[in-house]
Amino acid sequence: MKKERIKGRFAFKIDQGKVRVSNEDSAKVLVNSNDDVLMLVADGMGGAKKGDYASQYIVEKFTNAFKEKTKFSSILSIKYWLLSNLKKINKYLYNLSISNKEYKGMGSTLTMCFIHGDKAVILNVGDSRCYMIENKKMVQKTEDQTYVQYLIKSGTLSPEDAKTHPDRHALMNAIGIYPSLSADVSVVKHYDETIMICSDGLYNNVSEPNIENVLMTDDDLNTKVDTLINIANFNGGSDNISVAIWECGSRD
Repeated sequence: MKKERIKGRFAFKIDQGKVRVSNEDSAKVLVNSNDDVLMLVADGMGGAKKGDYASQYIVEKFTNAFKEKTKFSSILSIKYWLLSNLKKINKYLYNLSISNKEYKGMGSTLTMCFIHGDKAVILNVGDSRCYMIENKKMVQKTEDQTYVQYLIKSGTLSPEDAKTHPDRHALMNAIGIYPSLSADVSVVKHYDETIMICSDGLYNNVSEPNIENVLMTDDDLNTKVDTLINIANFNGGSDNISVAIWECGSRD
């Protein structure tokens, strides 16, 4: 069966926020000649320990690998491609962190969405997030790999209390921290749904209903991205902010 060609538009942007002294976020959206779409947001950790290097390295390596790969034949091949590249990246960053004291303790989250025909492959490590607009409602498609999310799943903490928990930023998983790495990978149907990937600097400073309201406007994508970042900064800008949005147009 011939794969439908996707026509769409995208926008992405990173912002330092109002509190952090540097920007450790990285983001990218790419489209290849076969109309496959790759969206990435990486949120570095480590501060002076090169969290910015980790996030930039991840996005750069996946960008180069995507440009070099001429064709993806199936969803299975895409999952293999994502995980094999992620394994190489994790190995490099981990070895660098244990061999060079300047990089000790660095790491990064990573949330990706690979759109191929009528499917989207979503990969997540850490607490950046992927959302989709489904039936005019914003739905979170990833699960945070954090300590508070573990407490919520175990029934010992309510989602409301998690918002103010002192350890709400503690990650259970990140790239470059351990010699081996696991990632959450899911495959969902995708036809014309809007997709947004963001770092925690957005959703911790802007409520999900307000994010949904912005995504549902008729504004162009750059305006939507700027509006979300401006609201996050107005509400404190407590962290770096990354936003990447894809809107599907026609198919042929």
